[in-house]
Amino acid sequence: MQYLERLRGWLNEVAQVPWLHALRTLRERFREDRLGLTASSLTFTTTIALVPFITVALAVFTAFPMFAKFQDVLQKWLIESLVPDNIARQVLGYLNQFAGKASKLGVMGLTVLLGTALALVFTIDRTLNSIWRVRTSRPFAQRVMIYWAAITLGPVLLAVSLSMTSYAVSFSKGVVGAMPGGVSLLLELLQFGLMGAGMAALFRYVPNTHVRWGHAWIGGLFVSGGIELAKKGLALYVSSVPTYSVVYGAFATLPILLIWIYVAWVIVLLGAALTAYLPSLLAGGTLRRLPHGWRFQISLEALQQLESARTADTKGLTLDQLCHALHVDPLRLEPLLQILTSFDWIGQLREVLQPGSEARYVLLVDPDVTLLEPLLSAWLVERTEQTERIWQIGRWPAITLREVL
Repeated sequence: MQYLERLRGWLNEVAQVPWLHALRTLRERFREDRLGLTASSLTFTTTIALVPFITVALAVFTAFPMFAKFQDVLQKWLIESLVPDNIARQVLGYLNQFAGKASKLGVMGLTVLLGTALALVFTIDRTLNSIWRVRTSRPFAQRVMIYWAAITLGPVLLAVSLSMTSYAVSFSKGVVGAMPGGVSLLLELLQFGLMGAGMAALFRYVPNTHVRWGHAWIGGLFVSGGIELAKKGLALYVSSVPTYSVVYGAFATLPILLIWIYVAWVIVLLGAALTAYLPSLLAGGTLRRLPHGWRFQISLEALQQLESARTADTKGLTLDQLCHALHVDPLRLEPLLQILTSFDWIGQLREVLQPGSEARYVLLVDPDVTLLEPLLSAWLVERTEQTERIWQIGRWPAITLREVL
């Protein structure tokens, strides 16, 4: 009963998402965060690390013979669910050939392969943390443990799940087969759910910040749906417009695979951006358009709000209250507050008697005697030998916080 209530609440949350506004937000994030360039970088890293990553993952099946019969099931599902059918068979053949040769390497060669595979996951880690505006990643040892568990245990769990499902479908052929397309529909739903679950886990555990499971599942299912549509679209294009086959001949698999990896990464990054901005989208507030120099402007407005809150009963404002007052999303405001905290201009207060309460930001400095120089140098013009003349002409070193507030 409790799970049904959670599912009902999650469905209500999905229905409350302003999807048109969400699509506009994703378009802005794609442009401002240069997600297309990031997807290109990840495409290159993925191409280099694809064979080492699969070699390390499938080495588990070699080390444990009891899992060997699951290997073919997993390989087939990974390729057919992630790559369009037009190139899945050729890609699977190439990967098996490369992985077979890689398994003959010595200790140093395997160490290089492992390092290349970890380079991919660390790149993913930095990318997702930048989307969530997280400045500090998890400790190195913790990241290695998380990704090592994903690389080793993930394939085993997927293979067991797929094998059990295949067995159940085969066992119940008399029942399922009576429904038109019932078997294929069941397997497609399983693939869709596994893809969504994997992406939800990625968005939940990789960013070094709190991400709600409900939001991670929305982003994961968004990615899963996007991947399915992209697979159908690319397969239709390749079958209808055989340009690559005519131009590249037998070499056509490589450019198609590169295009597919790039499209897949764009969808994953858009899903991450959607997950990161869901709290702002669900809040329903109208977000303002930010001009050039917006970091300096928003920082000043935040200081102004905190100064006004000094005379209030609460003596401070939470992050949500500041976002609502300034009409900005937390992902943009929080890094600015971290900079102000590093200046010792503001601080956070947590209620000892109320452990679940949200921390409040308070102003720590006296605006009448605090110079504006650190903020000017951080967000407008850094004070260097080349810009010293501008600073002196504009009397910037002598401006106090009170004069601009």
